Amino acid sequence: MNVFSIPMRTRFRGITVREGLLLRGEGGWGEWSPFLEYPPDVAEPWLRCAEEAAAGDWPAPVRDAVPVNVTVPAVGPEQAHATVRAGGCATAKVKVAEPGQSLADDEARLEAVRDALGPGGRVRVDANGAWSVDEAVRALGLLDRAAGGLEYAEQPCATVEELAALRRRVSVPIAADESIRRAEDPYRVRDLEAADVAVLKVQPLGGVRACLRIAEEIGLPVVVSSALETSVGIAAGVALAAALPDLPYACGLATVSLLTADVAVAALLPVDGALPVGRPVVDEAALARLAAAPDREAAWRERLAAAHGVRQDRRS
Repeated sequence: MNVFSIPMRTRFRGITVREGLLLRGEGGWGEWSPFLEYPPDVAEPWLRCAEEAAAGDWPAPVRDAVPVNVTVPAVGPEQAHATVRAGGCATAKVKVAEPGQSLADDEARLEAVRDALGPGGRVRVDANGAWSVDEAVRALGLLDRAAGGLEYAEQPCATVEELAALRRRVSVPIAADESIRRAEDPYRVRDLEAADVAVLKVQPLGGVRACLRIAEEIGLPVVVSSALETSVGIAAGVALAAALPDLPYACGLATVSLLTADVAVAALLPVDGALPVGRPVVDEAALARLAAAPDREAAWRERLAAAHGVRQDRRS
């Protein structure tokens, strides 16, 4: 078990350092990196994903590369433009509704992204559930114009009920993320007709095979997205995207570049807008350089024991 600590290039999702641990098994390496605020019961499915990867228990792929989007944090227009140009992708996912920023900031960022992509590129936004229904109606109208057309809006409101109400009031397609991965019943999105797209993240949902079952049963087009992993964790997301029967959208898996370093010999970065399918080779020297401080390692060992405790309680 190796605990890593990697600074972020830009504050993203409110964090500046990404921590997690790598587990080694008979089939290779798996990553367990639930965010620090997640309690043991939420973190336990992430552990199942890591164990599945370490066991080498992934389904056979049906494609050898996965199209991806470039992810644009809540940065200024110039940095957003540069991020898209450097990303080499035809689709951009743009963070909006950042605390402390205005809708005008979001509009300026989207205009810069559209300019960098050109007229043929696709733009999607992610609000992380920040808006009420009325706020989302207004915001999406403005942002759709600023972007020259939005591919979809990811989790514009917090609840499934709000997404369902919003979907009936706007023309922008709605994608559900937190309403699936953090819900007791991920299928309420389907039952309430609350989304046009399902965003699946392989760690929070318990692994590649668990996500394949959800994708089959939820009956919506799927976008596979990352949880800010290293290349080891991203490889699990790529394995899921590679095994899906249909993959109509670019996936949100090109996020290793948000980290200042990586644990792989060759980081999983997009080439011509796609990631290759396969397992990255872990760089043992990099693992040593990126090792967390002793107190952080101890904290992660405690988190791991707590997640195992949740599992034991569920079995008893």
